[in-house]
Amino acid sequence: MAPFLVEAAIKSAILVLVLLTGFAYLTLAERKLVADFQARIGPNRAGPYGLLQPLADAVKLFFKEDFVPTYADRVLFVLAPLITLIPAVLIFAVIPFGPELTLFGYRTRLQLTDVNVGVLYIVAITSISVYGIALAGWASNNKYALLGGIRAAAQMISYELAMGLAIVSVVLTAGTLQVGGIVEAQRGGWLIFLQPLAAIIFFVTGLAEIKRAPFDLVEAEQELTAGYLTEYSSMKFALFFMAEYIKMIGFSALLTTLFLGGYLGPFVDLYPALGVVYFTVKVALLIFVMIWIRATLPRIRYDQLMGLGWKVLLPLSLANVMATAAVIALMP
Repeated sequence: MAPFLVEAAIKSAILVLVLLTGFAYLTLAERKLVADFQARIGPNRAGPYGLLQPLADAVKLFFKEDFVPTYADRVLFVLAPLITLIPAVLIFAVIPFGPELTLFGYRTRLQLTDVNVGVLYIVAITSISVYGIALAGWASNNKYALLGGIRAAAQMISYELAMGLAIVSVVLTAGTLQVGGIVEAQRGGWLIFLQPLAAIIFFVTGLAEIKRAPFDLVEAEQELTAGYLTEYSSMKFALFFMAEYIKMIGFSALLTTLFLGGYLGPFVDLYPALGVVYFTVKVALLIFVMIWIRATLPRIRYDQLMGLGWKVLLPLSLANVMATAAVIALMP
């Protein structure tokens, strides 16, 4: 038991370190890319090419005044950022970053755990983070923050159903709820080619789930000031910011795992370390697409968002699940 606990502790520490570093430099990458898309320069003052900008931002946020509104619910106001951040990190517990390989004579799998119901675990964890945003809006005792929290809850209900049904199509096709098993089921071909509609639905609902443009209605500045973030400052604001970017990484990792073959690629069986490279490249490309969308598409209206979720994506995902089940039932 002890070696297992030591291995889990080492993997967890490495994972948290990678996520924190990735979050910091993902903010810089997004600012640089959006600047390029919009013919601007972007951060270039802090360090060479602006590479120390994440450190400068961290120092600035750490020393900013950290206040709590007079009539706010102090306990929930402080807990809300943590409730938002922790599920974003927990998603990575079941995502395989590579195949089994030997490190220093010890054979290990590049995955924290591979439970038999990993897909159910993912669906459960992703549905928790909205509580943090809803509580942030409620605890702030601010009408703009409250409207942002209510929007977040309504948005989650609209898109969680379609996202869940897209995942059901993947489970039916792969024949397993185990995340590692879904990756291995794609050795004959990525599921994005067998389930293109499910992949599109998952991508669109994922953007809404992590509240990225054009679905960032919960913090629409022209309507809600900053939405649920209106009363937050200093490190509490930084935790919400961190949760958003870690969710970007987590969503890209999920899409890679479910539809793009995960760590699979040429010569992975001969050189297992290549799996980490393939996985990282796929995740990076998906993050690039999300940043591209943010720099390109305007924010849609809230009624358009709700209509898209209930009237378009939900019926399409239901039809896709039924078609998938019919094909599987009729196959020899």
